[in-house]
Amino acid sequence: MRQDRVAPQGLRGYLDDFVASREGTQAWIEPATALNKTSLLLVAGSGEWTRRAVPNTEWAVEFARRHRIPCHQAGLVPYPQRMRDWDTGHRDPQ
Repeated sequence: MRQDRVAPQGLRGYLDDFVASREGTQAWIEPATALNKTSLLLVAGSGEWTRRAVPNTEWAVEFARRHRIPCHQAGLVPYPQRMRDWDTGHRDPQ
């Protein structure tokens, strides 16, 4: 297996648990940039979200397909309002 297709230990389990424990989860694939690796953003129906670097776009697409969750390309499909609402409601007071 090519090294760029190998997920870091614990990554798949963490993302599996997020999807399994939250209803209405959708995925956004964020392409690699000069500063960041390809990442997978998961947003639950509640707006709770998590983002993790993944080995590549194909890995992210396969993850979403295996879980039968909608998968979007970041930059083409906007992030959902519920994600921003979640951040607003769960921001630490300063």
